[in-house]
Formats: sequence, structure tokens, C-alpha cells
Amino acid sequence: MRTDNDTWDINTSVGSTAVMVAAARALEAAKPNPLAVDQYAEVFTRAVGGVWADVLDGEAPEHPLATSEFGEPFIDFQGSRTKYFDTYFQSAAAAGVRQIVLLAAGLDSRAYRLDWPAGTTIYELDQPQVLEFKREVLAGIGHEPKAERREIAVDLRDDWQTALTDAGFDPTQPSAWIAEGLLIYLPATAQDQLFAGIDALAAPGSWVAVEEGKPMPADVFAAKRAASDEMADGFFKLIYNEQIAPAADWFGSRGWRAEATGLADYFRAVGRPVPTNPEAATMIASNSLVTAVKE
Repeated sequence: MRTDNDTWDINTSVGSTAVMVAAARALEAAKPNPLAVDQYAEVFTRAVGGVWADVLDGEAPEHPLATSEFGEPFIDFQGSRTKYFDTYFQSAAAAGVRQIVLLAAGLDSRAYRLDWPAGTTIYELDQPQVLEFKREVLAGIGHEPKAERREIAVDLRDDWQTALTDAGFDPTQPSAWIAEGLLIYLPATAQDQLFAGIDALAAPGSWVAVEEGKPMPADVFAAKRAASDEMADGFFKLIYNEQIAPAADWFGSRGWRAEATGLADYFRAVGRPVPTNPEAATMIASNSLVTAVKE
């Protein structure tokens, strides 16, 4: 279970969820017609090894990612989400934004795999051991980022704003922010502080993109936390099931032009089937992808 001051590496707690997401992106990239190709996702997954390598090799048929009930829609979820946010960053860069902020960067490889305009600086914020793992894996294969990349080892429940500006971030210039797969791991008060920090540091012309999910009914969430299955142990005991307000409403009320897209609608737009089994359908229906631009 989470505690106020908990920390993690890539194999534990919230860090391990980044590996699961990377494995899903790797499996998406291996499809005949992938929505997004993250060539580093497999590199990260195999660097962790163990059952994750088995999943990629098709040698773990009982693993949740190998199942049609959970695995197929979750992999579609990650492919769709990756495509959405890749497109978001390409649009922000085309609009002239040259400061990129990855909040809870995890195993995000966009600094290495997207083509960034000259003069772009990418700030990656996360737990120190997670950043160290990523740096060492990518250095081990001799790959360099396609923009200036600055690591900021900080917990987003702490004063990350000062750490960001100390690293050279200029709040007078436009920026593009992402909170992907993050909000569910923060209590509502920390979500509010995160949004307020973005708003305070974002100059006019800045962009923000958020993935968010609707909280579950309290009794449903309690039952999932109490369950002993693998997914409950690996996920439901790590999340807070809290939300301050829909991101489009929060930013929209503060001078941002915001648009929310339901994940199920985005599935349809990119040609992926919306799952029909109740658990997966609920997961997809409760998630939204949000983009906002500060005017």
C-alpha cells in the first residue's frame, strides 16, 4: 500500500507499472499495423528481464498482458495513448514551443525517438532510481537524445517547481507539459498542487496534455483493493482513486482552451475496437485524453 513519503525504483511499487506500460508499448509496436512504434519499449522491458521478457517472447500465457480479457484492450490502450500524446507534442513543437516537461517521465522515450526542432530542451522529472535506470539502459546501447535532455530527480509531491526552474526552465517562454499515466498515483491534494504548479509556470502559448480517469465507486474500489489477484496487487493498491476536477474544467476555468476526448471515442477514431467485456469496457470508458492551450 502507498504511504505519504514512499519511494521506488523500476522494479517496485509505482515504478513497476512503468515496466508494464513499456511491455504493452513493445507488444503494440510488434503488431502488423501499430498505432505507435516505440522502439525503446522492448529495450527497457528486456533490461528489466524476468517475466517481462517472457511476456514479449510469448512464454508467459497466464500473464495479464497475454490475456484477451485484459491484455488486448490494455495494449490497444497504450498504443492509442502513445499516438495521441506523440501527435500532441508534434503539434506543440510546430507551434513554436521549445520547452518540454515530462512529469513522472518513467520510461517515456520521446526525447530519443521523436524528431525535435533545434533549440528544444526536454525536462524529465521522476524518482532518481527510475531516471538512473533509463539513462544507463540507453547509454548502454549508445543512443543519444534528439534534443537537450535534463533529468530532474524529484518527487512530484515535493517542490518540483523550484527544482524545474533551477534546472533552467524559463517560465516566461511557452512550454508543453504532459501528465501521462500519472494522476491516479496522486491524492487529490497533490493533483491540485500539480495543476496549480503547471499553471503558475506556463507562459501564454503553453500547452498541457493529461490522461485522466473517473474515480470508481468507493465500494468497487475497496473490493478491488481487497482482492488478492495479480492485477490488484500490482495496481489497485498503488492508486488513490481521487480526482479534484476534470482537467478540461480545471484548466478551462483558468484561461486555457481545453478539449477532452473520451478514450473510447479515440479508439474508434484510430480504428481500434472498443472492448465489450465489462472490466475492460469500464477501464476504457472511464478514461479521457485532454489537451489545453493557455491563451
